[in-house]
Amino acid sequence: MCFVGFEGLTAPDYLLEWIRAGRVGGVILFARNVASPQQVADLTAALNEAAGPEGIIVSIDQEGGTVTRMHAAEGFTEVPGAMALAATASAVGDDGERHAERMAAVLADELRAVGISWDYAPVVDLFYNSGNPSLGTRSFGSDPDRVGRLAAAVVRGLQSRGVAACAKHFPGLGSSTLDTHIDLPVDERSLEWLLANDLEPYRQVIGAGIASIMVTHTIIAAIDPALPATLSPLVVRQLLRERLGFDGVVSTDCMEMGAITEHFGAGDSAVLAALGSIDAILFSHTVARQEAAYEALLAAARSGELPEETIDAANRRLAAFQTRYVQPPTSLDVIRSAENRAAALEAARAGVVLVKGEAGAAEGAPLTFARGTDGRGIGVVEFASALDSGIVEAGGLTGFGRGLRAHLPGAEVMVWQEKTHEAALALADRCETLIVATRSAHLSPQRTEAARGLLRASGHPVLAALRGPFDARLFIEDAEVVLCSLGDAEPQIEAAAEALAGVYAPSGRLPVEERSL
Repeated sequence: MCFVGFEGLTAPDYLLEWIRAGRVGGVILFARNVASPQQVADLTAALNEAAGPEGIIVSIDQEGGTVTRMHAAEGFTEVPGAMALAATASAVGDDGERHAERMAAVLADELRAVGISWDYAPVVDLFYNSGNPSLGTRSFGSDPDRVGRLAAAVVRGLQSRGVAACAKHFPGLGSSTLDTHIDLPVDERSLEWLLANDLEPYRQVIGAGIASIMVTHTIIAAIDPALPATLSPLVVRQLLRERLGFDGVVSTDCMEMGAITEHFGAGDSAVLAALGSIDAILFSHTVARQEAAYEALLAAARSGELPEETIDAANRRLAAFQTRYVQPPTSLDVIRSAENRAAALEAARAGVVLVKGEAGAAEGAPLTFARGTDGRGIGVVEFASALDSGIVEAGGLTGFGRGLRAHLPGAEVMVWQEKTHEAALALADRCETLIVATRSAHLSPQRTEAARGLLRASGHPVLAALRGPFDARLFIEDAEVVLCSLGDAEPQIEAAAEALAGVYAPSGRLPVEERSL
């Protein structure tokens, strides 16, 4: 029942010893454990060798879009995230489910190839507000039924290729404005509201045969005002298992997030999770907390505080899960194949949204402001997210800057920093058209002010919102053209650059209600 993470590109000796001793049921990988496909394959092989003939469950957060642990830089295929897939609707019909299933299959094929059997996706939290710091483009949108249909498509795509899916974060954290990484939110909404809205996607993924569900570190006051959902038998046993009829694996979110650690010790929280009918208890980072959780669970089992029938039920579910999904890895040849990259780019193009176009341009036509210019007279100022580090790559350009240069080699491209703001204003003044590319500027007053100043300084301002669509609300009156990529995974950056260069006509539609923008 104990799932753990670790530092490094190879399994540390203590972890291999824990696996051999049966102290660990599974491992979670992060970006810190990934350098290349071959390295990950070697790592999972070592973990399975330590586990013996039955192998071990290896898991990862590879949602696509913002939450991606295995990147193009390490040799993997990046795919658009949930909100971009939900935007893939055109005048001739809704392609969202097709793209969602196909992108999930791409992820599953590459995960299977390196020996990963469990993907913590899809996110089925409904989008309620742009102030939610941990959701954004990870959500399929606002409509419960459509979120459920798209999530079910992801389940089909992952599990048809032999990788277990995991819907999260039960019963929903979309309405929160407090990040569970920091502290413990309280959801005051009624049970009737949850049943009619946030729980609808769970009904659909359960109907699709989803293998697992992750519970949120949020107090659901209408059900249990005392304990976060992760630790509450009322939420897990009564609502998820009995009312919704789910008998698959139930997982915690990481138990080292502030929502738990600020209020509970590692041992106490692990025992409460087990008593609440959680099967897989995740401690992703710290050896001391992992040891404390294991020792507390063992002591609770020996004393009878944790009943044998509860342990047996969890292990029955985990054993069935392992039998189905822990299988020999497939060939590495599938990873970052031309077919996978082409599929990801197709989905990314379909998800680009033109919120505001050129005056007089025909609806459904490509943008023309860059046509025939070779980029001459066009300036580009790109903002990295305030939360990102290392976004500026070798040579001073990001993937977006390089993508634009591929189509508009004459464009002047720079990355905004506070110390370069005056140079950016000078670029806006001397260029006929200025493209300002933002990433969640709505979360930073400083970046909002800087981006608005640049747009207003340009004769022909263009906004490219490279994360969520929420910057569109801020700058819709300041730009002649407003384009949303709904994420900045590699294919989405390429698709946004192509759209701005007039290569194709964007056809995506925002999957969140206008009042939410």
